[in-house]
Amino acid sequence: MDALDFAATDDAPTQLLSANPADWPVAPGWQPLVDDFFASAKGLSLLSHLQSRLDAGAVIFPPKPLRALELTPPEEVRVVILGQDPYHGRGQAEGLAFSVAPGVRLPPSLQNIFKEMLRDLGTPFPPFPQPGGSLVKWATHGVLLLNTCLTVEEGQAASHAGKGWELLTDAVIRAVAEGPRPVVFMLWGSHAQSKRALIPSDRGHLVLTANHPSPLSALRPPVPFIGCGHFGQARAFRQAHEAPNAIE
Repeated sequence: MDALDFAATDDAPTQLLSANPADWPVAPGWQPLVDDFFASAKGLSLLSHLQSRLDAGAVIFPPKPLRALELTPPEEVRVVILGQDPYHGRGQAEGLAFSVAPGVRLPPSLQNIFKEMLRDLGTPFPPFPQPGGSLVKWATHGVLLLNTCLTVEEGQAASHAGKGWELLTDAVIRAVAEGPRPVVFMLWGSHAQSKRALIPSDRGHLVLTANHPSPLSALRPPVPFIGCGHFGQARAFRQAHEAPNAIE
């Protein structure tokens, strides 16, 4: 992975300030899908829930729920890494699965991701405190870092699960899987692997599965994350399909 040349800005918000999707930019190629979702009954219900929680004083992360769709246009997706929901600690989440804002100490799962990259590719850890665990450069080079639930309340993991985000993110997964080019899907843990059915088996995609990189499962059977070799397999697949490797 190249050095990640992105620094935090002191005035950037660290929590959600608006429940209006017009305030959450996305790449033009994603806009019709996003608009359709927020015009649906489930999308409107989700927005109502977000607004009611903001009105009640809830602290919700991240500040830009659709940032993965802003930084990685559909026509540029080469790799999809699925997460579950954003980090729920203050200042951590930046709208990309597994990524943390610049200067934030690496969460254990992200440490294990970098450990496996070092083992598999020989790629050293990024420097700390800057840029640390920000994966923005991955996102801008074709890696869709997609959580299946896109908001969370402070200190309450999975607090927005089942509120509607999954309908949108399932549609995103389908759109990528039904696209014109073969893509690498990295499905770590049972939650991500539950989305396997959304990926057609006849489109030439590379679907890689392993345990979640959490310390609770990274070294356990059936497929330990440490030693899974996914990054090397992704590199070989992308080279075979004549596309620059998105994760270096």
